[in-house]
Amino acid sequence: MNRVKTVLFLTVLTVLFLIIGGWLGGRNGMMIAFVFALVMNFGSYWFSDKIVLAMYRAQKLDTDSNHRLVRIVRDLSTRAGLPMPRVYIIPKPSPNAFATGRNPKHAAVAATQGILDILDDDELEGVMAHELSHVRHYDILIGSIAATIAGAISMMAMMARWAAFFGGYGGSSDNRGGGNIIGLLAMSILAPIAAILVQSAISRSREYMADKGGAELSHKPLSLASALEKLQRAAQRKPMGANPATAHMFIVNPLSGKDLMSLFSTHPPMEKRVAKLRSMARGI
Repeated sequence: MNRVKTVLFLTVLTVLFLIIGGWLGGRNGMMIAFVFALVMNFGSYWFSDKIVLAMYRAQKLDTDSNHRLVRIVRDLSTRAGLPMPRVYIIPKPSPNAFATGRNPKHAAVAATQGILDILDDDELEGVMAHELSHVRHYDILIGSIAATIAGAISMMAMMARWAAFFGGYGGSSDNRGGGNIIGLLAMSILAPIAAILVQSAISRSREYMADKGGAELSHKPLSLASALEKLQRAAQRKPMGANPATAHMFIVNPLSGKDLMSLFSTHPPMEKRVAKLRSMARGI
């Protein structure tokens, strides 16, 4: 069901993007929007992992080492039948983790120093299994595409605002021109909000899937549930101060969340995530 929702949400984002292109320039505008989306998705596909790892000054670990994190990731990768991803540590005390990379052959997982300090091995295994589930299901690529299109919609909405200020495309002093200007202004306000809502919905559905996949891979749903509760409490005490554009990548929201409505959250409510994992444990 979550896969169907993801496809539906991505379709809605793409259609919204093309509609804005059409508003700005008719059929030519739609073609420009489509080409623009292809170019941005191409860049996101090839370079998103390098950008986000550099952004957080992640330090690469030797995948042949006996480091605790490497051992756990190596064992889970073997169990899942996945290539061994690159493994990184982020030198930050706020506990969190994420996966990145365009496909399983070019994947990377990263954990903060804070997460290594507060989780035991079973809990850390649950977290890394969650991240490898993202890798297995190409969630990072899907999230990057969604973020790219949503960002492009926001940029085009800004263009629409400027167009409205200067009379609109093809605008005139008659009623039709005035209506066009009003339409551009309305679209420039509503389109970015709609894009953020859809992007957040995509992220939430993929998090539920990764929780389920991680629990199945590690065979320890209660350990993952315990880890999520610890991470939530610690992240609220020590917010990571992450870039909001990358917040959806982390296993728990790295932002304080105090001034964000749950409607716009990139993560499902922690209570629901934990409840689903405990339900899985009862079924096992």
